[in-house]
Amino acid sequence: MTWDLGPEDNGDDSLGMAASFRPVTGGAAAYFEQAQAGVIRSLVSQIAELVSADSTAAEVEESGTGGDGLEAQLGLSHHAEPPDDPVLARLLPNGYTDDPEASAEFRRYTEESLRTTKVAAAQTVLASLPSAGGDVRLSEMECQQWLRALNDVRLALSVRLGITDENEDLSEHLAADDPRSAYVWVYQWLAYLQDSLIEALS
Repeated sequence: MTWDLGPEDNGDDSLGMAASFRPVTGGAAAYFEQAQAGVIRSLVSQIAELVSADSTAAEVEESGTGGDGLEAQLGLSHHAEPPDDPVLARLLPNGYTDDPEASAEFRRYTEESLRTTKVAAAQTVLASLPSAGGDVRLSEMECQQWLRALNDVRLALSVRLGITDENEDLSEHLAADDPRSAYVWVYQWLAYLQDSLIEALS
């Protein structure tokens, strides 16, 4: 999968580091510049699209069966194996690493729900963050959805960047003209934003 940071991305100068959450009654709030909103919306949208692309629910809807199949009625996934896409495999990991049969059964019963949860979190971000930027005020429930969505984006970016240690500073090893450098910066910025949201809820 090729990641797009969005049409508003002009590098780290346009994103700045000003956006951070602050506590407010009942939740948290923040102000986002248009470029910041554009990057978040673009990446969150791509996660939602990737996660829902081959889900059982999506295929049932497209086939027009109306969910008559037993698998669809029970909310089971037809997937028994981890996804081939490394990003999707990171977002939908195995339940048991040492027992393929148990892992396949666990995936059938949980993957569809996990996909639905991730799409719902992404939709919450998209609904609450204007494309033009501006003030965002979130309820506590919306804050939890934002945390899930931001975490999913960071997991996906970590696969693209080959990050195995969250504390590793890849920027020290990348040349300024390396195309991954923009993604490293966004990865770090989202961690900062995520931390500020956790702090606002504390």
